[in-house]
Amino acid sequence: MPPSHPFDFGAVDPLGDDKLHEECGVFGVIGVTDAANFIALGLHALQHRGQEAGGIVTHDPESGFQTVRRFGYVRDNFTDAETMAKLPGTLGIGHVRYSTAGSKGQTAIRDVQPFFGEFAMGGAAIAHNGNITNANSLRRELIERGSIFQSSSDSECIIHLMARSLQKTIPDRMEDALRRVEGAFSVVAMTRSKLIGVRDPLGVRPLVLGRVGDGWVLSSETCALDIIGAEFVREIEPGEMVVISAAGLESLRPFRPKKSRFCIFEHVYFSRPDSQIGGRSVYETREAIGAELAREAPVEADLVCPVPDSGTPAAIGYARVSGIPYGMGIVRNQYMGRTFIEPTEQIRNMGVRLKLNVNRALVKGKRVVLVDDSVVRGTTSRKIKEMILDAGAAEVHFRIASPPTAWPCFYGVDTPQREKLLAAGMSEEEMRAHLGVDSLRFISLDGLYRAVGEAGGRNAAAPQYCDACFSGEYPVEPADMVEQGFRSKTAAE
Repeated sequence: MPPSHPFDFGAVDPLGDDKLHEECGVFGVIGVTDAANFIALGLHALQHRGQEAGGIVTHDPESGFQTVRRFGYVRDNFTDAETMAKLPGTLGIGHVRYSTAGSKGQTAIRDVQPFFGEFAMGGAAIAHNGNITNANSLRRELIERGSIFQSSSDSECIIHLMARSLQKTIPDRMEDALRRVEGAFSVVAMTRSKLIGVRDPLGVRPLVLGRVGDGWVLSSETCALDIIGAEFVREIEPGEMVVISAAGLESLRPFRPKKSRFCIFEHVYFSRPDSQIGGRSVYETREAIGAELAREAPVEADLVCPVPDSGTPAAIGYARVSGIPYGMGIVRNQYMGRTFIEPTEQIRNMGVRLKLNVNRALVKGKRVVLVDDSVVRGTTSRKIKEMILDAGAAEVHFRIASPPTAWPCFYGVDTPQREKLLAAGMSEEEMRAHLGVDSLRFISLDGLYRAVGEAGGRNAAAPQYCDACFSGEYPVEPADMVEQGFRSKTAAE
């Protein structure tokens, strides 16, 4: 989303182009007094998964379906009484969005979810986290058969497929539609009286179930359950559909069973550290990743310093195992806000410094280990290294809590084109020289698997997670991208 001013850092994160971004978060609730307020709180907790836009749809027997979709943060759009009064009802769903790299600056309000459709048996709204990898071919087919698309989002294909289904109920139509869809999807949907949650057969993207009083909640992460005082019940299983109504919860299995391939980067970066995945705290997993990294890549140094905030748990784990003291050598400005300055080249280069500042007294004269979650383009890593050296550090060693990111993700993550990924064209030593640091080491893929709980490491014949961004092995062929000329690792070989 373009800034409202040429140098508006409130709208554009100065570190944003050098991180992978989850594109969406979804949340739904049924059986509560005021669904919209619950959803707004849930979306606020999921804001890290999508900061460009958000939307809420509710249903009330008197006023029917009501929708509010806005650009910007949840706190700026869904907190005033006037807006929330437009969303009555005890049932609703919500969505926060972060657009893909190719659509930035082109987003229209019609692309903001949830999407709504009116069918013969009543209306339905859907919110989708993930990416449909055969959306282009589905869209062409649907347009040829008379469908008129209102957005550029792949998620709209689901609504059109539902409209053309011959099934009698909306849940059955959704089953019918999702059987045609390839890729990754966690969907939260609603009818006039039902809340529906579905995960794709591989379970790439997360979706959890909770209870709040007599009501039910669906959410991308458990941290959003905590904010509304809901009790975590369980994860929606890969390939499962749950249909929740006044009669209770029904669990269905509309897809052919497949081995789960949950996104391993949820453990590394996407999920909030206070969420739980697979019964384990994300924070604890990230600390374990740092501990494994220390065993794999030791170095003589005086200080372990995280690149905040995402590198903090891994840095704590690294310090604990290595015996090197931990310290906040970099401080993050939590209140950067909107900065309006004429965009001279000198000021532009201060982008990272507006968000991060070096604790000079702590790093001066020391050999510093910087721990970060990933290296994407490498631009931010170079700037942080320069800041540490300018503050008087004797040496800078980078330790990265994920393997080299060498391949783009096509399952709902905003990833640069492959040629823009530093690891796609450089060896580890070449990356070290490019960044200008004394040493650079990444955790191994086997080491990452051990840290997330797979004691034997990665099963090369049947990987337990989706790790395509590291391995280049895609569990679902990215058909649309292949059509556009993308060559996977297998094709390249």
